[in-house]
Amino acid sequence: MTDLGKIDADFFERVIAPNIGADREAVSLGPTAGVDFGVLELGGRAVVAATDPLSVLPVLGLERAGRLAIDIVLSDVAVSGIEPDHLTLGLTLPPDYERETLAAVWRGIDAHASELGVEVTATHVGRYPGVERSWIGSATALGIGDPEDLVRPDGARPGDELVISTGPAAEVAGLFATRYPERLGLDPETVATAQQRVNDIPAVEDALAAHRSGAVTAMHDATEGGIAGGLDEMADGAGVRFDIDPRAMPTAESVEAVCSAIDVDPWHVTSCGTLLISVESGEGETVVAALEERGTPAAVVGRVREGSGVYADGQRVEPPARDPSWKAAERLSQS
Repeated sequence: MTDLGKIDADFFERVIAPNIGADREAVSLGPTAGVDFGVLELGGRAVVAATDPLSVLPVLGLERAGRLAIDIVLSDVAVSGIEPDHLTLGLTLPPDYERETLAAVWRGIDAHASELGVEVTATHVGRYPGVERSWIGSATALGIGDPEDLVRPDGARPGDELVISTGPAAEVAGLFATRYPERLGLDPETVATAQQRVNDIPAVEDALAAHRSGAVTAMHDATEGGIAGGLDEMADGAGVRFDIDPRAMPTAESVEAVCSAIDVDPWHVTSCGTLLISVESGEGETVVAALEERGTPAAVVGRVREGSGVYADGQRVEPPARDPSWKAAERLSQS
């Protein structure tokens, strides 16, 4: 099977990053492995841009699915400390995509964008052959703000505290329990509890609340590769070591049961909605309090030190070569 998900970092560094067209002075941060946004410096303002595919899963409810689809791309700007305010959408729909379905998805997109103060600035919407029904295009989020407010995901420094919100695998638990409720071999109560984890996916407002509350030095979301992959990218980018206490990690109810049922490591699978945050020493509990005030579980889980790599209880945590949730989904969809 061809590897699914993001291309590996080696290919990215060899083929993508060095070949990005014209060299424009305004670009202060271009495509970088482990960094989900780019930055333009224009007229004394920072323009943060992020692009992601759009996955709209009808099983979640069409309006809800539209909300979640754009929150994921908007959160890639929000982790920078700059509030997202514009969005472009290119919807490439299957030939049989019904008008009523599109209208419901668009209502969700519009409602969530309105709540976040984001304007859809440009669109392309059409039906095309060869499109898989849940992956229906891509979006680019933009945020315009003060360059002094910009925080990069490689800004962690020795002495910083590490905060993690939501915990591992909440997204995988929620989506797998919703899409394959009868194939997990779990009792109905556990499945129903796991399905609630879909509510943990939105992260835009959590990211902005964290930035406003304390001296955040770096922030990253735990998408493909999960917490292990995200922490490794942050530590590697900053040239530092992360020491983690796994017992301090918030873990949502039923996550471990679902991950065991699909035979994946909770630390290795995508978890949109989980934020990995480094903050100045003494600021960790302030950030935790701001997140918990929003109803998002969070905890100070470790420290940044001199060195390299990510360690849990003194043992090196290796990131996955590939996010195992892709293969787990393929197995269940064919069973």
